[in-house]
Amino acid sequence: MAEGRRDPPLHPLLSLPPASKRPCLRPAPRGPGPGPGHGSGLSASRHRSPESLLDCAAKAVAEKWAFERVEERFERIPEPVQRRIVYWSFPRNEKEICMYSSFQCRVAGEESPAAATATSGSGGAGSGAPTAASTAATTTTAAAVGTSGAVGTGDALPFRRGIKLLETGCVENVLQVGFHLSGTVTEAASPSEPEVTHKVAISFDRCKITSVTCGCGNRDIFYCAHVVALSLYRIRKPEQVKLRLPISETLFQMNRDQLQKLVQYLITAHHTEVLPTAQKLADEILSSNSEINQVHGAPDPTAGASIDDDNCWHLDEDQVREQVKQFLSQGGYYGSGKQLNSMFAKVREMLRMRDSNGARMLTLITEQFMADPRLSLWRQQGTGMTDKCRQLWDELGALWVCVVLNPHCKGEEKSVWVKQLKRWSDMDVCPLEDGNYGSELPNITNALPQSHLAQDSLSRPRRTVFSRAVEACSLHWQGSHLQRIISSDYYMSASYHRDQDRLLFNPQGLPLWLDHVPTACARVDALRSHGYSREALRLAVAIINTLRLLQQREMDIYKHQKKELLQRGLTTTTNLEGWVGHPLDPIGCLFATLTETCRVDDDSTMDTGDGEARSPVYQHVPVWGSPDGLESYLTLALEVTLMGMGQQRIMPEGLYAQDKVCRNEEQIVSKLQELELDELLVQTLRKQALQLLEAGPFSGLGEVVHRESVPMHTFAKYLFSALLPHDTDLAYKLALRAMRLPVLESSVGSGDAGHAHHAISIVPSRYPRWFTLGHLESQQCELASTMLTAAKGDMLRLRTVLEAIQKNIHSSSLIYKLAQDAFKIATPADSPADITLLNVALELGLQVMRMTLSTLNWRRREMVRWLVTCATEVGLRALVSILQGWYTLFTPTEATSIVAATVMSHNTILRLSLDYPQREELASCARTLALQCAMKDPQNCALSALTLCEKDHIAFETAYQIVIDAASTGMTYSQLFTIARYMEHRGYPLRSFKLASLAMTHLNLAYNQDTHPAINDVLWACALSHSLGKNELAAIIPLVVKSVHCATVLSDILRRCTMTAPGLAGIPGRRNSGKLMSTDKAPLRQLLDATISAYINTTHSRLTHISPRHYGEFIEFLSKARETFLLAQDGHIQFAQFIDNLKQIYKGKKKLMMLVRERFG
Repeated sequence: MAEGRRDPPLHPLLSLPPASKRPCLRPAPRGPGPGPGHGSGLSASRHRSPESLLDCAAKAVAEKWAFERVEERFERIPEPVQRRIVYWSFPRNEKEICMYSSFQCRVAGEESPAAATATSGSGGAGSGAPTAASTAATTTTAAAVGTSGAVGTGDALPFRRGIKLLETGCVENVLQVGFHLSGTVTEAASPSEPEVTHKVAISFDRCKITSVTCGCGNRDIFYCAHVVALSLYRIRKPEQVKLRLPISETLFQMNRDQLQKLVQYLITAHHTEVLPTAQKLADEILSSNSEINQVHGAPDPTAGASIDDDNCWHLDEDQVREQVKQFLSQGGYYGSGKQLNSMFAKVREMLRMRDSNGARMLTLITEQFMADPRLSLWRQQGTGMTDKCRQLWDELGALWVCVVLNPHCKGEEKSVWVKQLKRWSDMDVCPLEDGNYGSELPNITNALPQSHLAQDSLSRPRRTVFSRAVEACSLHWQGSHLQRIISSDYYMSASYHRDQDRLLFNPQGLPLWLDHVPTACARVDALRSHGYSREALRLAVAIINTLRLLQQREMDIYKHQKKELLQRGLTTTTNLEGWVGHPLDPIGCLFATLTETCRVDDDSTMDTGDGEARSPVYQHVPVWGSPDGLESYLTLALEVTLMGMGQQRIMPEGLYAQDKVCRNEEQIVSKLQELELDELLVQTLRKQALQLLEAGPFSGLGEVVHRESVPMHTFAKYLFSALLPHDTDLAYKLALRAMRLPVLESSVGSGDAGHAHHAISIVPSRYPRWFTLGHLESQQCELASTMLTAAKGDMLRLRTVLEAIQKNIHSSSLIYKLAQDAFKIATPADSPADITLLNVALELGLQVMRMTLSTLNWRRREMVRWLVTCATEVGLRALVSILQGWYTLFTPTEATSIVAATVMSHNTILRLSLDYPQREELASCARTLALQCAMKDPQNCALSALTLCEKDHIAFETAYQIVIDAASTGMTYSQLFTIARYMEHRGYPLRSFKLASLAMTHLNLAYNQDTHPAINDVLWACALSHSLGKNELAAIIPLVVKSVHCATVLSDILRRCTMTAPGLAGIPGRRNSGKLMSTDKAPLRQLLDATISAYINTTHSRLTHISPRHYGEFIEFLSKARETFLLAQDGHIQFAQFIDNLKQIYKGKKKLMMLVRERFG
C-alpha cells in the first residue's frame, strides 16, 4: 500500500531472472480483431447491451489466473482474447483504490466495534468479494498520514485529491501496455508552487495493483493522489486508454531490421541512461558461455506476474514499519494513538475485502510494537504502560484472534502465525493480558459453565496479549453442526438433539452453539471481519438462543435455592469472567453484527471522511424461524446486550482491567442509546428487565449479589431512562435495586469467605482494591440524581429514593451533590418551587452535615451556607429546626458565625416575609443557640454570641458573664482584646477596660519583640485606661510593667500618657481634673522606672552579639533611651553613669565605643 517510489533496479536485466517469462522465438499469434492502433476495442454501447461470452470468460480468467499460466495452458491464444484478458486484469472497484489511498474508506452504515476498536461493515454471505469496505476507528476522523505524520481531512485525502485531479482533466498520455499502465498527471500552479507534471507508472495483475511509481517522490504507506487519478482514469474511462498487448508480443511481430531500428532509436532517445546497460547486455549476449545465454527467453515487465509470484496488492513494508515506529515514539502526543487505531482499522478493512495484505500489515505493525523500547523500560521500572497504549495492545491482540480464525485460511498460513505468535508471546517484554502481574482470565477454549473455572491466581500460567490468538489457532470450522449453522437459515430439528453431552437444538428446534461465550463471539467477529456477514449473523443467532436457554436454566436453579440464598443475604455464585470489559468484547461484537443488517443507510455510498458521521438509523429485519414471527435482529441485539450487561460478575483485579470494565460499559450504553425504542423494542426491554430482576445470583440486578460483584449503576441508569415512559413501576424497582454498592458495606458476609479466587484480596484489608471506586460511586450518584429528577412532585417515590440514597451512598461529597441537584430542580427560575423535592434536598443536606461534623472537609463552610439557603427556601420551620438542633449538625463556630448570623440577616427576614411574632421566635432561637455555643466554645463563639444578643439585655448580660468566666482560663489575650474593643464600640468602656485588663494578664512581650502584633492592642488598652481616668490608669500600669519588657513600647506608652490629661472619656459621675500627670509621681513613676530598666537590659542584650553593620542603629537606639532617661529629675546623671558603664564593660569594642563618645561624650 505504498505510494512511495518503489523503483526497479537501475539495470534490471543485469541480475538474471530465475526463469524466462516470455519466450523470444515464438511466432506472433494471429486472429481476428482490431489491430494495435484501435484502442481497447470496446464499444461505447457496452453499458447498454449484455456482455459477450468472450468478456465473461476473460473477466473470470483475468481475476483468477496469472497470464503465464494461460500461455502455458494454451499453445495459441488469439489476439482479441489476449486483449480482453489484459483489459479486464485492471482493478474494477474504486473502493479498492480508496482503501489503498486513505485511512478512511467508510461505506454508509459501517463503524468500528470497540474501543476504541476498528470494525467492518456488511457484505454478502459467501459471495466472493465483499460488497463494502470497512471503516476507520470511531475516534478517528478521516486522516491520511504522510512521512511527517500530518493529518489530512476531507479534500486533503489522497483519494479526494485524486478525484479532483481526474475531474479537472489533469491526467494525460495514458497508455496501457499489457499489464503496465502509465500516464502523466499535472498539478496546477498555486501561489507558492509552479505547475508540475508527474510521470506515473502502475503494474497490475489479476485485478490487483502490484507496484506503483510516481515522480512526486512522496513516500507513504498509501498511494499518492497522482496514482489515484491515473487508476480512476483507467476505471472510469477505459475506452479512452490506448491498449497494447505486452511489449514482447509487439517484438514478436518485428523482423531483424525493425528490431535493430527499435533498439538504436531507444538508445538514441535515452543514451545517457541506457547506453552502458545496452553495451553490457550486448557483450553478454555475444558471449556464448554467458549466463544470459543459458536461460531460454527474456523478462517482460508488461506481461504480468509469474505463476509463482504472490498475487497481492502493493504494500510498502518499509513505510509501514517506519510510520508505526514513528507513531510509537510519539507516545500519546500529536494524535499518534488515533493514527495507530486508524492503521488497525485499515487492517480490518483489508480482512473484510479478503485481502492477504491484512495479515501482512498486522505482522509488520506487531513487529514494531514488540520492538518498542518503552516495553523493556516499563518492565525494568515495574511501572505499567499508559491507558492509551494498553488499549492499542488490546486491539492488536483482538485483531490477531480475527486473523487466525479466518474460516478459509490455509493450514500452512496458520502454522506460520502460531509460530510467530508464540515467539512474540515468549518474549519477556510482551505485555500481559490483564495489564499487571496479578490474576489472569480463564482460557479462551474453556467451555461453560464458567463457575467451575475458579483457581488460585498465583498458580495460573503467564498470559500475554497474544495468548488468546495462540489458543484460537487450535479452533477449527470443520464441525458439521457448526457448518450447518453458518451455511443455512433453515437448519432446524423437531426436538431436543444431543451430540454426546452437548445440546444441539433448543426446545423450539433452533440450533444452539454451546461454547465458551467470548470464544463463540470471537468466531462471529472473525466471520464478519472476513466479509462473511450472513454467516456471522446465523452464528450470532445460535449463540443468543444458547444464552436464552442458559438464562432459563439459571432461573430454574435459583428458584430451588431462593429461600436459602435470601436467608444468607449473600452469594458465592457469580461469573469469574465478565463479558463486559472482556478482551474479545463479546457483547459489542454481537450487537454490531445484529444491528448491521438492520441499518437503513445506503450501502452503495462511499464516505471518504469529508463529512460528519451520521447517527445510525435502524429498521426491523425479521429473524427467520422465530416462534412468534415478531422477532427481529434488532430485538435480538437489544436482548443479548441487556443480558450481557446484566450478568453478575466479579470485579477483575488490577487498575487497567477495572478501568476497561467501566469504559466498555459506557461504550455499550452509548450504542444502546442510539436505538429508537418502538413497541417491539420496549417489549424486549421490559421482558429482559423482569428476567434480570428475577434471575437471582446469576444477574447483577438479582436479589442477592456477591460482595465484590461489579455494580450495575451505569446500566441501570440507561434502563431507568428507557423504561420510565413505558413502565414507571418497573423502572423504579430496577433502579432502586441497582443503587446498592455491597463492597462498601462494613461487614463481610459468610458468602465471601468461600470464594477462593478473591480470598487474597479480602484478607489484608477491609475493602478489596477497587481502583475505580471513585468512578463507580459517581455513577451511583448519577443514577440517584436521575431518579430524583424523575420523581419530582411525587412524594411517595421521592421518599423511597431518599431512603435508598441514605442507605447506599457513603460519600458525603456525593450526597451533597445530590442535595444541590435536587435543590436546583426544585427551584426553577420561571416557576414556583417544588416543596416535596426541596424537603428531600434539605434532608440530604442535613445528612451531609451529620456525616462531616467530626471530619475534615475543605468544602464544609460552603456546605453549611448552602444548607441555610436551602432551609430558608423551605421556610420558617426548617430554620427553627436547624437552630434548635444545631449541636448535631454544626460546630459552635459554624452555628454562631454562619448559621445564626445568616438567619438573623435582613435579607433572610425579607425573603421569608415574616411578621413580628415570627421574627421574635427566630431571634429567640438564634440567641439561645448563641449562648449555648458560647458556653461550649467561648474562645471562638463569645464575640458572635454578644453580637447576636445585642438587642436582648438579659441575653447580652448572660453572654458577657460567660466571657468574664472564661477569660481567666480558656481565652487568649487576642480574643479578649477583640471582645474588649467590641465592648468599647458598643458603648461599654468600663467593661471594655475590665476585659483589656484580663487580656494584659495573658500577655508577655519580650525585650526584642518591638513588632509584635499585640502592641497595638496594648497601646489601645493604655489609651482606654488613660481616657477613663487616673484610677484606671493606675490599675493597668502594673499589668503593663509586668507583661511588657520591650523598651520602645514602654517609652511609647509613657510618652502618650504624659501628653494629655487623664479622664477625657467623660464618663457620667466622674470629674476630670484637666492636669497633666508627672512622671515623678505614681502611677507614671513606676512606668518610667520600668522603661529605663528595659532600655538598660535591652542595651546589654544587644551588645552581646552586635556586629559592626548594626553600630549606627545601636547609636540611634541609645539616643531614644536618653530621651526617656531625661524624663526623670536626675535623668541626665543616670544616663551619664549608664554610658560610662558601657565604656568600661565593652571597652574591647573600640570602634563602637568611639562612636558612643562622639555622640554622648
